[in-house]
Amino acid sequence: MPTEKKRQIIAELAADFRRSTMLISTDFSGLPVNELTDLRRRLRERSVSYRVVKNRLASLAAKAAGLEEIGDIMEASTGIVFGYEDPIEAAKVVDEFVKATRSRLVIRNGFMDGKVISAGQLAALAVLPPRPELLANLLGRLQAPITGMVTVLSGPVRGLATVLQRRADQMAAG
Repeated sequence: MPTEKKRQIIAELAADFRRSTMLISTDFSGLPVNELTDLRRRLRERSVSYRVVKNRLASLAAKAAGLEEIGDIMEASTGIVFGYEDPIEAAKVVDEFVKATRSRLVIRNGFMDGKVISAGQLAALAVLPPRPELLANLLGRLQAPITGMVTVLSGPVRGLATVLQRRADQMAAG
């Protein structure tokens, strides 16, 4: 029977699981405390959090949240990165941290949109451009055919206007 403190931890974890858009499972064993503190600071700056969890409590919290698949991403010493807003942001921050500090933090796998994703897929997500840039790129690609069509359709009218203007100039001069 779980104690009251453990029930509270399970409830908090379940709320975090429901609220998050991206979860990343990491192995922090062998990581010095100052590196872990630096990671948490970097994550906090981007509205992402990091929590060291006991696998059994996290598994119970996942069941309470209705996300049993989350149990598949936990093994051994587990620290979970919770991304709350942009799911890609969590992957970017962790990837940048590991590359910048050459940390021994091991990224195991993640959970996004109801599916477990591998460390390789997380690395691929980390190199994507930011969301506003992706949206701007998409908008530009959607507008390009319309702009081309307007240019093609306005060509004959523009040519006629140019011919009429030159004829008017000739008549005014002569």
